[in-house]
Amino acid sequence: MTAEFSRAHFVFSVDGTALDVSAIRRDGDKAPILFLHGFGSTKEDYADIVRHAEFAGHPFVAYDAPGCGETHCADLSKISIPFLVETALAVIERAGYDRFHLVGHSMGGLTALMLAHRLPERVISFVDIEGNIAPEDCFLSRQIIEHPRDGAQQFFDDFIERTLHAPAYASALFSASLRHKVRADAIGGIFRSMVDLSDNGDLMTKFLGLPFPRMFMYGEQNASLSYLDSIREQGVELAEIPECGHFPMYSNPVLMWNAIASFQARAGNGADH
Repeated sequence: MTAEFSRAHFVFSVDGTALDVSAIRRDGDKAPILFLHGFGSTKEDYADIVRHAEFAGHPFVAYDAPGCGETHCADLSKISIPFLVETALAVIERAGYDRFHLVGHSMGGLTALMLAHRLPERVISFVDIEGNIAPEDCFLSRQIIEHPRDGAQQFFDDFIERTLHAPAYASALFSASLRHKVRADAIGGIFRSMVDLSDNGDLMTKFLGLPFPRMFMYGEQNASLSYLDSIREQGVELAEIPECGHFPMYSNPVLMWNAIASFQARAGNGADH
């Protein structure tokens, strides 16, 4: 069986904390793509890129964020969105990407936004799949405040139970693998930093100020987000995925991949941006 992508490990430190980052990647001669997964997910959310001919020739890398999947982090208490941004910067350098398309979902969308704000000259385009850009986006992460528990494991157990019964597409499916994909001790730092940035980080200004093509992708169940009309009027392309909630890669992946492919094709290889 021919491998359509390869495994990779990137070993480095962030803020003095040792990381062994588990990734999947492939090479190619077109513009590369960096994928950042959401909370409770892993790099494999994006492995099906190899099933879609529109992406032929595009190198890509997707990796497990610290605290998630097969990545090892020596100190889980250090993990936060700023820590994840530094991790992404290190992965980009080790992958050898000069300019790249950026795709991030949820937690990964917020990480991608902060990364793009840091490196606007290196991003060709940005697909933000329900990443946080306003306080109302903290429907998962704000549970760390709204449902406090004495210990990380108790919070995680209760979070999984609430997620199992949430009235949203793919929520039960998402809940089923959480224990296998996330370390409980990483959750507090991630969620608190997501809430803090969403409430106080001026994310909307950062997002609207990015100088390259941007798409905001959201599920049909979240079409009531208050800012959608406003960001469209300010030049952000919207992609509403039908029969879908927060997880297009689980609920409607074909339309997700089609939307990403057509958007990146319009954005080109970055030579003119």
